[in-house]
Amino acid sequence: MWYVIQVRSGTEEEIQRQCETVIDKEILERAFVPYSEQERKYQGEWHREYKVLFPGYVFLVSKDKAELFYQLKRVIGLTKLLGTGDEIVPLSEDEIRFLTAFGREDQVVEMSEGFIENDRVVITSGPLQGNEGLIRKIDRHKRKAYLEIDMFGRKLKTQVGLEIVRKQ
Repeated sequence: MWYVIQVRSGTEEEIQRQCETVIDKEILERAFVPYSEQERKYQGEWHREYKVLFPGYVFLVSKDKAELFYQLKRVIGLTKLLGTGDEIVPLSEDEIRFLTAFGREDQVVEMSEGFIENDRVVITSGPLQGNEGLIRKIDRHKRKAYLEIDMFGRKLKTQVGLEIVRKQ
């Protein structure tokens, strides 16, 4: 099962490392922070960078919910485990499927490519292909797409890399 913990934005990697160190390997199968591949222009050239896809969240994979919850108490800086009230709720199969397809096994959402035709975005390659409905705004100059994704019972806003190669 996949679980999500909420942390202070900017501390995701530190909390991930703490979880991997503090929690027994038999309990925690994997801890990860999904990233988005983006391009940024400086010094006259485009440079590839990796940004946290969901700032303030760390994902954990474990089969033992109760023991995971108990051992997470030793992690410093953890805000809360996401769930409903006192109940820790794992991600749904649909959410896991989406995250796996969107970020693949390494949980890095690659740059997408597309074009604009008659004020409609058409994605030709990348993880946004088939997910055009998630796009709320595009910044062609910065090569970014701003998304709104239903995840863990809330609407999350995030951004991913998108290069628009032409506009018709």
